[in-house]
Amino acid sequence: MKIKEIIDLILPSGRWKMFAIIAGGILVGLGAYTVYASRAWSYLSDEPSTCVNCHIMAPYYATWSHSSHARDATCNDCHVPQDNVARKWFFKGMDGMRHAAVFTMRGEPQVIQAIDESAAVIMDNCIRCHTQLNTEFVKTGQVNYPMVKEGEGKACWDCHRDVPHGGTNGLSSTPSAIIPYPKSNVPDWLKNLHNK
Repeated sequence: MKIKEIIDLILPSGRWKMFAIIAGGILVGLGAYTVYASRAWSYLSDEPSTCVNCHIMAPYYATWSHSSHARDATCNDCHVPQDNVARKWFFKGMDGMRHAAVFTMRGEPQVIQAIDESAAVIMDNCIRCHTQLNTEFVKTGQVNYPMVKEGEGKACWDCHRDVPHGGTNGLSSTPSAIIPYPKSNVPDWLKNLHNK
């Protein structure tokens, strides 16, 4: 079999080429729109207001912004591994894809709770930030999340229940909170068309 015959076998011909071009254009267009509508670039930062791109995160943002942690810690400081850059970005990407899938499928619960992988990262970060307290004064830094799961100790939030989210009970817990809602994706020309 000659190279030209292999290429002709793989590549579509005639009408199929046009269909492939149109289908490819639609996929690229939908992909670009999805990136734009989801504000995908904003997730590359450590900006806490990025979390409220999803409305269900509003009470968590509001309670964090009024906590003592808001002065010194962003969402990523607690919720993403800090031990090395590769692990940080891998975890952030995987966790973000999981969140996107859950929210897209409308599977989010009213009250969000950390899954085991996230809880382990959160506890490691509690211990990392409060190292002196956890190692010199109360010795709680000697317990990690796998030990907690085995019943060999308590997680930080077992005692510190309101840190830093203040006992958030879902979307209805902070009805009057002022949070930075994302800017609308609707273009100005379309808004002006509606107002005429």
